Amino acid sequence: MRIKPVGGSGDIRIGKSSFINSGTVIFGGNGVDIGEHVLIAPNCTLAPTNHAFSDRETSIREQGFLPSKGGIIIEDDVWIGANCVLLDGAVLRKGCIIGAGSLVRGEVEAYSIQSGNPLAKMGMRGER
Repeated sequence: MRIKPVGGSGDIRIGKSSFINSGTVIFGGNGVDIGEHVLIAPNCTLAPTNHAFSDRETSIREQGFLPSKGGIIIEDDVWIGANCVLLDGAVLRKGCIIGAGSLVRGEVEAYSIQSGNPLAKMGMRGER
């Protein structure tokens, strides 16, 4: 796991008994809040920041960053599969599961199982 303080001044908080696997990169950006008992599989990217790009006459690198969409919030007992990307404004509610290779941009319902790009609900934890 690597932590990079890029794109803002947000804090990174990791709750007790959470596990972040190898190859995962967390950018500080607008902040990342990881709850307790969270599992993050290998090679995920948590990027709570957005480059500005509206001025064609200025390089993207020189334009800096857009205002925050709230950072990234991961509540307790969440499982994030391998190779997922979480962007600024992602809110993963308690107990949800994110399938491998997914892109998360907004709010994910508690205890839901979601996967893909675009993210789609596949079911709910505890359903048969």
